[in-house]
Amino acid sequence: MSGILSAAGYVPYRRLPRSDIGAFMGGASGKGTRSVASHDEDTTTLGVEAARLALKSAALSEPDALWFATSTPAYLDKTNATAVAAALRLGRAIPAYDFGGALRSGIGALVSALDSAKETLVVAADMRDGLPGSADESAGGDSGAAVLVGHGEGVLADFVGAASATDEFTDRWRAPGGRTSKLWEERFGENRYLALGADVFARALSAAGLEAGGVDRVIVTGMHARAVAGLRKRLGVDESALIDDLAASVGQSGAAHPLLVLASVLESLGAQGAPAGTTVVLIHLADGADAIVLRTTAALAQWQPTRPLADQINGGAPLSYSKFLAWRGQLFPEPPRRPEPARVSSTAAHRSEDWKFGFVGSRDRTSGAMHLPPSRVSMEGGAVDDMEPVPMADAVGTVVTSTIDRLAYSPSPPIVFAIVDFDGGGRYPVELTDVDATEIGAGSRVEMTFRRLFSADGIHDYFWKARPLRDGHAPSERGAG
Repeated sequence: MSGILSAAGYVPYRRLPRSDIGAFMGGASGKGTRSVASHDEDTTTLGVEAARLALKSAALSEPDALWFATSTPAYLDKTNATAVAAALRLGRAIPAYDFGGALRSGIGALVSALDSAKETLVVAADMRDGLPGSADESAGGDSGAAVLVGHGEGVLADFVGAASATDEFTDRWRAPGGRTSKLWEERFGENRYLALGADVFARALSAAGLEAGGVDRVIVTGMHARAVAGLRKRLGVDESALIDDLAASVGQSGAAHPLLVLASVLESLGAQGAPAGTTVVLIHLADGADAIVLRTTAALAQWQPTRPLADQINGGAPLSYSKFLAWRGQLFPEPPRRPEPARVSSTAAHRSEDWKFGFVGSRDRTSGAMHLPPSRVSMEGGAVDDMEPVPMADAVGTVVTSTIDRLAYSPSPPIVFAIVDFDGGGRYPVELTDVDATEIGAGSRVEMTFRRLFSADGIHDYFWKARPLRDGHAPSERGAG
């Protein structure tokens, strides 16, 4: 029987208080916060971060397939999943495919994986935009999520039933090239989703041999907030079974959101020591409705998530509304008076794929000297072509010295650079992210994160930056040498 081997979510560091939107725009203030991807993040980098966390907390070293879902892809025509696979250092024989363009693509990829015989890493990410001051802008959020689906021992939750309903009606749409959605009259979509959600819930329970009263946890997600709230009241389950959908703290993150909330629920059940056999139903409303029924196993109590979502949500830092608008391309402050970067060379990027996407250095077999970036010639002893590759993406380091550069080009100046000594060897000058300019100094501990340096001529230049290690523990190392 298939099931979930691991799950993880990634919530960006920055948070926009909804009250700031009302204060800035002169309108009503919302409650809570929404997550905001940094200027150097996109759906590909969000997906990479979630996938890294999911793989680190799983016994499986490499999946049979990688499926990436988003409604806001960094590329069209080009497959975005290939960059995710490269950053994870997956083998070339692993197929990587996009499920893209629609809010239903995340749950669709998960349902398809659960029906598959392969061990599949389902990755979803989204960045939700809206016109300044709109409900979509305030209620939206940015996140990544990943679910590793497989079989056999170590399954955290068995897949026991599902149901889907597809209906062609237009309540939310966005034309190709558009950044913000348009909405039909709200009651129309609400009525359709209430009927569809109730239908798939009943059929999924029937497939699983359950009654509504026997369900322990129910997740309802979707971009239509009124339909989500209405369906929660109509399902006939105990109120204690209804799960917080993270709308108040993270915001609604589109295609990624059902997987994100599912990861949060599994982490919570494991931390609480919930008994094996706890039933979880996930319902997602988008262009129809989908419902998945899961039953937890004894393995969940032993599972150790690498970086729980609760810690990420509680560890965020505020972002001003004006900075949010600038990062989203809705406000255009004067940039540093320096030339913008030229597009990255495709041939050069391919030649250095292990370094550029995987952050793989090299170590001299004779002297043990670490080289970042990798080198053919050792800096100690001069040995030639006697190196072994050393993955460094999971390495943790200490800042030796740092500087603030207010002149170099950046979409969000100033740039903070640091010289970092990595635990176990290796020194490298690296740009920092998710950091205030005065926050870093000698002795600060940092970890690596996959980011977008810049975009030029439609090509995104992905590489690794460092960010402060704020939660007091280093990520477990997967394949580090």
